[in-house]
Amino acid sequence: MRTTPSDSRPEQVTDSSGISFTALYTGAVWHRHGLSDDVLATDQGRWLYHLMTPFEAGSKALIGGNIRTFLLQRHLIIDHLVEQALERGVTQVLEIACGMSPRGIRLRDRYPHLHMVEADLPDMATRKAARLLVAGRLGDQHQVMPIDILATSGEQSMEAVVARAFDNNAPMVVVTEGLTSYFSLPVMSEFWKRLARLMQERPGSAYLSESYLMPGQPLLRGSLKALGGLLGSVTRSDVSFHFLNDQQGAEHFTACGFPSVAVHNPANFYGRLPIPESRHDPMVRVIEAWS
Repeated sequence: MRTTPSDSRPEQVTDSSGISFTALYTGAVWHRHGLSDDVLATDQGRWLYHLMTPFEAGSKALIGGNIRTFLLQRHLIIDHLVEQALERGVTQVLEIACGMSPRGIRLRDRYPHLHMVEADLPDMATRKAARLLVAGRLGDQHQVMPIDILATSGEQSMEAVVARAFDNNAPMVVVTEGLTSYFSLPVMSEFWKRLARLMQERPGSAYLSESYLMPGQPLLRGSLKALGGLLGSVTRSDVSFHFLNDQQGAEHFTACGFPSVAVHNPANFYGRLPIPESRHDPMVRVIEAWS
């Protein structure tokens, strides 16, 4: 999915091949660190993991953190917050842009009563469903559905997926991990507003996602902008750093219609969760928004 440079209206693109390669790399990172199931490991992901290793090592030496650090930080913190919601009684989870995320498998193992729905663009959803089917994981309580977050109507719209997946008005947890930075802030804001309205129909629902802050250091800022431009070209998307600080992020989500918002810094979880530590202030944040 992407937006056209000359038109603010989103283009409906159903080919996920651009962004899917980053999903495969992310899946390989989770698998390498013991967070994923063998059924979700891919040859492409393993190849990308080895290809990225020199870059990741250089990044960690230069700035005290790298992509793998941020991926593990955000993933484990989101898991922790999902589990907190489930312990409070929420029984259904929708993970949008699920890719090769192992979250559904892990949560269903720990919470057998959970209704888990994973969703992604059709190509990736088909790949994920095939692997879960082979592993005997799919059923009434664990489903995979196609979704297009830019669609405002039709079977693949978020509203239609939620209505089809959860045939009640009970609270839900919605997760988008590794999605929002591939779109401009105006595009994501429209999605967040729609999501906030949907969650208001299910009081007690929670939304969990991540955001990356643009660093203040000029050299690092320039390097990341260049990297974002390169990644955007490869994935045919509009890679963006949406916020400069935590307050700006919280205020924006409040303006989108979420009445309760918390912005979590991974540093606050050091020693509490088994996450890697960044040498400086982590670039990644986890957004927790409640209806």
